[in-house]
Amino acid sequence: MGWKRNYLSEINNKMDCREQTKDKEVGADCKPWYKKGLRFECQRCGKCCRGEPGVVWVNGKEIKDISRFLGMTEEMFAKKYLRNIYGRISLVEYGNGDCVMYNNGCVIYEVRPCQCRTFPFWSSNIKEKNEWEKLKGQCPGIDKGRLHNLKTIRKNLIVYENRFAG
Repeated sequence: MGWKRNYLSEINNKMDCREQTKDKEVGADCKPWYKKGLRFECQRCGKCCRGEPGVVWVNGKEIKDISRFLGMTEEMFAKKYLRNIYGRISLVEYGNGDCVMYNNGCVIYEVRPCQCRTFPFWSSNIKEKNEWEKLKGQCPGIDKGRLHNLKTIRKNLIVYENRFAG
C-alpha cells in the first residue's frame, strides 16, 4: 500500500506542477496553483445530488456503514439501493438523475460515501484553476466557508483515489 501512496503523491505533484513548470523538470518543492488552500463549505443544496445522471460508487465499508445508519441489513440495503455497473457497485438513482439518498437533503450525510465526502477535492476539479472556476457555476459552496490547506486537499485526493484499494 505504501507504494500506491507514493505513486499517487508523485502523480498529484506532477499534475499540480504542470502549469508552473512548462518545459522544466518537475521538482519536489513544486507547489500547485492552490498552494495557499481553497475555500469550500457544503451548502447542502443538493445540486451535486440531483438532476444529472451519474454514479456514486460505494465500497464494502461504506455499504456496511450506510446500511447500519439506515437500520437495515446489508442485504436489504443492497436490494433496495444498489446497482452493479461493470462489476462495481453504485447507489441507485431515479430516472430524473436524482440520487436515491436525496430527499430534501442527503439522508445519509453523516455516513455519505467517500466520493461525496471528498468533493470537490478531486483531481478533475483542481488539476487546473479554470476547472475550479467552472465548478463555481455548479456548486454554491466553492470559494465559501473555511479554508482547506494544501495538506488537507492532498489528503482528500489520496483518500478519493484509494477508496477501492484493499
